Amino acid sequence: MISVFGHTNPDTDAITAALVYARLLTRQGTPATAYRLGDLNFETAYVLREAGLDAPELLPALGAGSPVALVDHNESAQSAPNLHELEVRYVVDHHKLGDLSTAQPATLRFAPVGCTATLLLDLHREAGLSVEPGDARLLTSAILSDTLEFRSPTTTDADRAAVEFLAPIAGIRDVSAYAMQMFAAKSDLGDTPADKLLKMDYKVFAFGAQMWGLGVIETTNPAYVFGRRAELIAAMLSEKAASGLGGILLSVVDILQGTNKTLVPSDSEAAVVRAVFGAATEQQVADLGSRISRKKQIVPALEAAHLS
Repeated sequence: MISVFGHTNPDTDAITAALVYARLLTRQGTPATAYRLGDLNFETAYVLREAGLDAPELLPALGAGSPVALVDHNESAQSAPNLHELEVRYVVDHHKLGDLSTAQPATLRFAPVGCTATLLLDLHREAGLSVEPGDARLLTSAILSDTLEFRSPTTTDADRAAVEFLAPIAGIRDVSAYAMQMFAAKSDLGDTPADKLLKMDYKVFAFGAQMWGLGVIETTNPAYVFGRRAELIAAMLSEKAASGLGGILLSVVDILQGTNKTLVPSDSEAAVVRAVFGAATEQQVADLGSRISRKKQIVPALEAAHLS
């Protein structure tokens, strides 16, 4: 049995891709089970609830040599803690190639699209298999989430075409209305503890000799997030110290306006943000303008800076 899972601190794409790819592998004669590496965010919980599905179980401890399939990630810092001991047989991802290595040849599918779900639709077509309505709903949800309903610069024509094809199968008649319901669920943060808010969409990256934590909160109500700025800064500094990070940032993306104001906890991060993005930090907030994609606009710029 192959274990299929997305990255830690999973988003809608990571969870739905694991569910859909596990079913696709099983339909092709390779038994597979979907798992998750963390708690669901509010948007993903909404998507599964609307689809009438339970969340995948947490990934159990896997012994060395256990076969796995990775979706929506390929870097060890974002994966199972003993990934180096596991046998990676499949990877389906739309991110840059990280430090992935395999002991045996693996089946890899990478492409610069806005969402892993777009690649999974291609895999269904190539296998000559129809997309079941429940899976179509999950794939549509993931694309709308990852592309912010096509607002993100990561969006491609393939993503738009995928939603156009999938939404009728899923029974989603008004794509924009459904996307807004998803975003409303994502933005309903309530009294969520600051440390959990930080980690809801959070990844660790290696930039030169340093490891940096980059979090994102996508919301239709950024004022609520900034109302908790002091709590979030404290949580960021705590995580930075606990994990020995070289830096940590938390981008607050206004979904409707397409803007990014980033929390910057200390002078060292502020210096990097100024040097890399040309943005000044005032009251621990830097205005990064329309840079709303961590994958396309934040990570590559920090990588190019060769931080040490």
